[in-house]
Amino acid sequence: MSFRPPERFNIADYFLDDRVREGRGDRVALVVGDETRTYAEVEAAANRFANVLAGLDVRPEERVMIALPDGPEWVAACFGTLKLGAVVVMVNPHLKPDGLTALFEYVRPRLVVVGDGVREAFEDAAARAERRPDLLVVGEDAGSRPRYENLAAAVPDRFRNVPTHRDDPAIWLFSGGTTGLPKGVVQSHASFANTTELYAKAALGYGADDRTLAVPKLYFGYATGSNLLFPFAVGASAVLFPEHPTAELLFELIERHRPTILVNVPTMVSQMVGHPAAAQRDLSSLRFATSAGEALPVSLYHRWKELFGVELLDGLGTAEMWHIFVTNRPDDVRPGTLGRVVDGFEIRVRDDDGNDVPAGQPGKLWVRGGSRAIGYWRDMPRCQEAFRGAWFVGGDLVSRDAAGYVTYCGRGDDVLKVGGKWLAPQEVESCLARHPAVRECAVVGVESAAGLTKPYAFVVAAPPPPPPGELEEALKRHVLDQLEAYKHPRRVIVVSELPRTHLGKIDRGALKRLAPADSPAE
Repeated sequence: MSFRPPERFNIADYFLDDRVREGRGDRVALVVGDETRTYAEVEAAANRFANVLAGLDVRPEERVMIALPDGPEWVAACFGTLKLGAVVVMVNPHLKPDGLTALFEYVRPRLVVVGDGVREAFEDAAARAERRPDLLVVGEDAGSRPRYENLAAAVPDRFRNVPTHRDDPAIWLFSGGTTGLPKGVVQSHASFANTTELYAKAALGYGADDRTLAVPKLYFGYATGSNLLFPFAVGASAVLFPEHPTAELLFELIERHRPTILVNVPTMVSQMVGHPAAAQRDLSSLRFATSAGEALPVSLYHRWKELFGVELLDGLGTAEMWHIFVTNRPDDVRPGTLGRVVDGFEIRVRDDDGNDVPAGQPGKLWVRGGSRAIGYWRDMPRCQEAFRGAWFVGGDLVSRDAAGYVTYCGRGDDVLKVGGKWLAPQEVESCLARHPAVRECAVVGVESAAGLTKPYAFVVAAPPPPPPGELEEALKRHVLDQLEAYKHPRRVIVVSELPRTHLGKIDRGALKRLAPADSPAE
């Protein structure tokens, strides 16, 4: 049964103000460097932000784009916007001006909240937009724009939250966009509470004594939940940092702040286990780590578990369902799978005609539950294709065994037809990842000179890297020894890093464009 909040419901109350009313106002909510913020301090900052927005004539239901680094200001902007009944649109603050202009045209925000370090890029993008949004700058260098700190000093730190409806839009997320432009996914207030109750509290057991730390930034819905909303829902604390994450920085933050939950992604899992001093680092404070965003190779899971002794919980979520709805649990882990469906959600594995497939067979994932999005912004054809009554039907392919454990098989738009047979890149990637010379890899389909689709592998080599030609032949043989011959990569291209989308996922479209022109005709 999904969690259904009351009709009048605002998640600023549910996640923040309720903690203060419960008498937890003096508990630490945020840890940033040497500084902390209590729940009472976060509430006051959010109230000031809501008053500033109201003073700028931002109204309920209007969109406020937040483009800030992770920190107390991001949190205040998010909750302040929600308190006003406006809609939060979270974006990467380091997007390029051309992409920002297109985003402004698509989102049409009433106001954009930016840090002073990226102000000029956002001003450039706004000047070229047909409907120019207003900018509010957080920081010292506001130029001719309103400076948030000046406005905040002149407003009270109390605010009466707008009594939004549970089904009103609350936050926009963006789909991964691994092969094309991302879609704006409009999520309601109720969605965020539903997943918090069913996944964070019931499945993973978030508690008041937990402290979270995340690799992805807060604009990524996975981190918005796991490293802000989930800990706030139980009176726990979250560690935030504005820097780009590296393995060394993550180790330092874990040893310094002693989090109990690490919100991780496969790329960083790989970097952490590959760090030369990994065996000497102290991760003993962690109860568990989570992994999502991309498939976690089973070999990488075992390397992590053997090295650190910390359970790593793989799971699956989508922007359209806000967060994770299939997961391994702290007391129920089956390596190589995504775990089982979170209670309160329901999935089906179906063929192209909508018929259920037998247990163990791959098919298209159908999911329903109380966190389903309202829909895509300004894209009715894709809404009608993906949102079918109570169900969301995306591009993910999975299988589910007789015991209910779900295995990821890739995305439907990534699956390749090679030599008349279907090939899931995930299978080849998992095979390659087991080779000790591979740190990270991705497989895409490239059209050969003869017009045939062939699998190409792009590999980031583990140090010390062998000669590229030697590595290419070794990896081809490695796959040929373990999989059917048609599945082996026709080319193995060594790269220093894999291109990524604004959400940090592998950009497969960019990889196809990187493929050498001398594609084989085999």
